[in-house]
Amino acid sequence: MQPNLSRTEPKSERFYISVKRKFWISHAVSIGWMFFSIYLSLPWLKDLSSILSFPLALLVIGGIAYIPGYMNAFLVISLLLDRQPAFKNEFPSDPVTLLIAAYNEEKTIYNTLRYVAAQDYGGKMSIIVVNNHSTDHTDQKILRAKQEFDLDMTILHEEKPGKFHALNKGLRYVTTPYVITLDADTLLHPSAVRYLVARIKSSPLDVCAVAGSVLVRNSRETIWTKIQEWDYFLSIASIKRLQGLYQGTLVAQGAFSLFKTDCIREVQGWPDAIGEDIVLTWRLLRNDWNVYYEPLAVAFTDVPTTFSRFAKQRSRWARGMIEGLSEVKPWRQPKLYWKYLTGINFLMPYLDVVYTFCWIPGFVLAFLGVYWIAGPMTLTVLPLSIASYALLYHYQKHYVFRNLHLKVRKNKLGFVLFLLCYQMVMSPVSVMGYLQEFFKWKRVWK
Repeated sequence: MQPNLSRTEPKSERFYISVKRKFWISHAVSIGWMFFSIYLSLPWLKDLSSILSFPLALLVIGGIAYIPGYMNAFLVISLLLDRQPAFKNEFPSDPVTLLIAAYNEEKTIYNTLRYVAAQDYGGKMSIIVVNNHSTDHTDQKILRAKQEFDLDMTILHEEKPGKFHALNKGLRYVTTPYVITLDADTLLHPSAVRYLVARIKSSPLDVCAVAGSVLVRNSRETIWTKIQEWDYFLSIASIKRLQGLYQGTLVAQGAFSLFKTDCIREVQGWPDAIGEDIVLTWRLLRNDWNVYYEPLAVAFTDVPTTFSRFAKQRSRWARGMIEGLSEVKPWRQPKLYWKYLTGINFLMPYLDVVYTFCWIPGFVLAFLGVYWIAGPMTLTVLPLSIASYALLYHYQKHYVFRNLHLKVRKNKLGFVLFLLCYQMVMSPVSVMGYLQEFFKWKRVWK
């Protein structure tokens, strides 16, 4: 019997607005907002120019207010125009393979497989676990789960360290038309696989991948996990919805995403990169294949519990973005949307550097009564950020969580710290990642 999971669809539009029109409408409004911000900031620009010179003042204010304001406005308008298409069939039965790379995951892999076994998916679901040279008891936990949950599982071993080696080895054994990558510390909602497959089956033939929605499981552990819960729930989810609207989700994350097996093989599998999922996704886009995002396909992952681990992870993400830009240039992407979305990443190092070396010192000076850099005008970005988060919160709560019978955890302290302090941590950490890639320092996956 199929479970009764009724979905509340977003209200249908009275008039159809094409993706192209949504793209240009969002641009028009966001550019208008930016010019309005420039007009309001002319006194600030004049004062800072007397200290730094006009070109430097323009660079600083552009990185602090103009460009972030434009980007936030573009995000808000795009979210307002976004309408997730309905599924053609919510209960597909196509055979699918789950591919899991595991390195020293004895504490998590059993629980991950337990949630895999609880999926409500009606088709044949095979599992391939690749033990990537673990030195703990990962193998024993995998075997125990296979026996206790009666899973159709193949266990492989890959001695070469590196997640991309493990995934590519597992790919050679995939015989189904779809393959889902899943991290060994990620827990699936019971309908997660079903919704991923339903989305790709409801999509045009040129869609090669669907990124799932990854949220935080261990948000109650430390103050760092409390903050990251809001990053995943609001910021990352909003960006993926924006990119999904324009048919080019830039990261089909390895933690939980579905791919057409033939497409992965055509681009030679996962690359030798610290951001292997970023580079892989950009290769798929370069082949003129769309990448979608499905917010109802929810998985919960463990995020870093300490600052040092958080910094390593996010600097690795920043480094992976630079790897992607180095291999797949935005102007080589076949569609205008993707040129734009990937091209935005060229601005990120500039924004992070300005934020790290100008905004943070300026913020400290503001407490001393010196408003050269941080002042009232910098608050023009805040309303747009709050607006985008409010839109996402409403969507996540009423469309995603309500349909999945989930509740949003109360985490007020985490939200306040996320809103006020998160970027002060993220930008310096990202700058470190850029430097690691520039100097080609040794890559570390964990």
